[in-house]
Amino acid sequence: MPRTDEVLADPRLVEAVTRVGRPAVKAAVAAAQQRARAGEIAPEAVADTAVAALPARGSSLNPVVNATGVLLHTNLGRAPLSAAAVEAVVAAAGPTDVELDLTSGRRTGRGLGMVEALAAAVPDAEAVHVVNNGAAALVLAATALAMGREIVISRGELVEIGDGFRLPDLLTSTGATLREVGTTNRTALADYTAAVGPETGFVLKVHPSNFVVTGFTADVPIEELATLQAPVVADIGSGLLTPHPLLPDEPDAAGTLRAGADLVIASGDKLLGGPQCGIIAGRADLVHRLRRHPLARALRVGKLTIAALEATLRVPPTPTARALATGRAELRARAEALAATLRAQGVEAQAVDSEATVGGGGAPGVPIASAAVRLPESYAERLRHAPHPVMTRVTNGACLVDLLAVPPTADTRIVDAVTAC
Repeated sequence: MPRTDEVLADPRLVEAVTRVGRPAVKAAVAAAQQRARAGEIAPEAVADTAVAALPARGSSLNPVVNATGVLLHTNLGRAPLSAAAVEAVVAAAGPTDVELDLTSGRRTGRGLGMVEALAAAVPDAEAVHVVNNGAAALVLAATALAMGREIVISRGELVEIGDGFRLPDLLTSTGATLREVGTTNRTALADYTAAVGPETGFVLKVHPSNFVVTGFTADVPIEELATLQAPVVADIGSGLLTPHPLLPDEPDAAGTLRAGADLVIASGDKLLGGPQCGIIAGRADLVHRLRRHPLARALRVGKLTIAALEATLRVPPTPTARALATGRAELRARAEALAATLRAQGVEAQAVDSEATVGGGGAPGVPIASAAVRLPESYAERLRHAPHPVMTRVTNGACLVDLLAVPPTADTRIVDAVTAC
């Protein structure tokens, strides 16, 4: 049996220490030695076995191909970053002038380039601010504007935002009191008018971005809420800054501000196609109160988010925007080519039309025309465990490799993964 120090001297394992850390390398060597003692491998194969068992990187996160047909899959990290954003993150990974004016050598505002880019993207806003996610933006608004006061909100908008977190619990944790108006399915302007008073911090309008209520329903648009004698905060959820033709019912920041909202809150890692962050835009006096509140320090974004968001705003389009702009005909042509390649290798594969969704708490119930490669159902689990995992969906007893969220450059990864299975 080779000694541990002899195995660790293998150049491949020496290199791996800098990539995944010495504890991981030693554990892989120990496991390989144990397999050799059990007679599962030859002693001279210990180093090779240890190298093969090592993770690819220091992080346990694995890159996957999103072939689920859910464009913004929460479990897969929602929006993929653009090439420009990735490059910006790498450049900002070391020391950077995030709070420094290189001309004067003095400290300056944090991420001013990002703020300028966001302000340019939302010209209807008097001021903008960014925190670490959409829920944080709402918490900051509730704390700064309504602690010890009331937030007026429709009962039909008291949503659960995922992972068991509920909007009422989030808001009341800030010290605000909820003044619920209307019913689950119908709320009128008169309900808000009767509730607004001296104790009102603001009126909150929440877009139900992860469910749809149909039938005997009514809600109050921003234009009417703006007539109330209280600030109106609109949580539009999915992060559209301007209208999108495929998603006419999805609110956008520009339209919401023009309709009379005083503050708009949105997520950066959804339809905007950027990093996880919470965007706040609107009246300058309100944004200033939020920015200078002590809680803002705890919710601020790091330099990597600053870099990624600025690049996302300055260098369109994002992968999310490209995916939404891709028609079914183009996706079907790719699916036909993939299926033909796989059939030539003996795989039972067929190109089919499919319906994808936006996901990630955006545009619920809106189908997106897509195309997929249909495989036997057993491939779904095997592709999940492939060296380069491919996430698919199972429908009607078949594994569908939906191409909506898959960039064309990843088609070869799909072929390789299916072939390996």
